[in-house]
Amino acid sequence: MGNTSQKEKARTFLSLHSDQKLLILPNIWNPIGARILEAKGYTAAATASAAVSASLGFEDGEKIRLSTLLDVITRIVRSVDIPVTADIESGYADSIPSLRETIRQVIDCGVAGINIEDSIEEGSALRPVNTQCERIAAVREVAEQQGLHLVINARIDCFLSGHFQNSQEKIEESVVRAKAYAGAGADCIYPIGPGDKDTVTALRNRIDGPINVLASAGAEPLPVLKKIGVNRVSFGPYVFRSCLKKFADIADELRGSGSYACFSRNMMTRDDANVFLNHEKEK
Repeated sequence: MGNTSQKEKARTFLSLHSDQKLLILPNIWNPIGARILEAKGYTAAATASAAVSASLGFEDGEKIRLSTLLDVITRIVRSVDIPVTADIESGYADSIPSLRETIRQVIDCGVAGINIEDSIEEGSALRPVNTQCERIAAVREVAEQQGLHLVINARIDCFLSGHFQNSQEKIEESVVRAKAYAGAGADCIYPIGPGDKDTVTALRNRIDGPINVLASAGAEPLPVLKKIGVNRVSFGPYVFRSCLKKFADIADELRGSGSYACFSRNMMTRDDANVFLNHEKEK
């Protein structure tokens, strides 16, 4: 698909964080999802690690092999001409040398950006700030060695950790980490967690540079987030889970009543679906 170079895509993707439009990223987990977004006019596509893992039958948390993740990312990148940013969780690496090798392989997939998080395990303590800064700096260095400004979205997991007493402590620690991560080379800060107005406003007021907010069902509407000054909104696994719920409901209805209405309503026709498919054999 397309002739736009990876370097050009990365520059384009970075610019999308600083223009006047809100960068909306309904996270995808396969090539057809990316193609639908491109066809609908979206300017970039982002994977969600939890959605990719779940679509393959695994929990989130680097449960699938790195080689499996790389294959999925490569297929998605090759399917569209818009920039793709990949969620690589903690980088599939405990050491800096291992992280460097992961980043080389991820860059080889053709991505324009990555998400990298500071959790050690879900709900646990976070990596020390200095350690995470070293990791972000290593990512930046590897990318620069290849002449690529890889867009680094540094996820801060304070709101997911059980090691803080209250929301204010989580905000304070997020602000400290945001400044440090930006100094280490991050382009965007992602304090994943509440999307309520008070929390998002507090973070926006104290974090310099672009910020990413997770749009959960309880988050402020997109126009409100834009007014607050949020630059980027992603949806994590929520789009995937919404689709999964529909499939589960279809399965229940077929088993219960046998009615075909459960899948025939709001269904794409074959021709509709074919618009987003590659009609050549896989090489």
